Amino acid sequence: MTRKALLAAALLAALPTMSFAAGFNWNATIASDYLFRGIDQNNDQIALQLGAGYGFANGLYIGVWGSNVDFGDSTDIEIDTFIGWAGDINDTLSLDVQLVRYNYLNEPTGVDYALNELFGRFGVGENFTFTLAFTDDYLNFGETSYFYGVNGSWGFANDFTFNAGIGYSTIAGPLENFVDYSLGVSRVFGPATVALSYIGTNGSAEDNFGDDLTEDKILLTIGFGG
Repeated sequence: MTRKALLAAALLAALPTMSFAAGFNWNATIASDYLFRGIDQNNDQIALQLGAGYGFANGLYIGVWGSNVDFGDSTDIEIDTFIGWAGDINDTLSLDVQLVRYNYLNEPTGVDYALNELFGRFGVGENFTFTLAFTDDYLNFGETSYFYGVNGSWGFANDFTFNAGIGYSTIAGPLENFVDYSLGVSRVFGPATVALSYIGTNGSAEDNFGDDLTEDKILLTIGFGG
């Protein structure tokens, strides 16, 4: 397989970013593409993403999330399993700690994309979330990587929400550290949440993964949940 396909494969999916409320929860999303930290995971194709989980009264939760992918080889499905704990520290701060296992189906013979990532998310007030993630097996090459992210959301006229985020990935080894960013709006329409986002990366990401995987894109998502 190509180097580009191998790099893209390990950049994973848009795993669940919220803990689960007590009881059973599910979500379903159709998206115009599948991007993770600004990197294309599905070759400019529509993605169908499904998730389910269970939250316990003490803050623990478990779940699974999946999506179709296209890495340019036979790999076509990603299934992420995760376990975590979420709770309030005080009236202003909240904490969500999550361990994710990324799994892939129909990988080529001799290829194993699976890896683990540990997340810590700190909520500040109603508008900001700060994320720190760590893996010791970035790109499944045994390299250490940290991800630092800041996301914000603000409501405005007629139930719209403005969303913005920026992330910075540091990578041990020959690849360059890179930045990803997003700006978008979302709104709830009955049972559906519709979001339109502009997503991009800086030149270092293009140096790592190529122009096709890192070009700026408009992403449309329609999500349902319960």
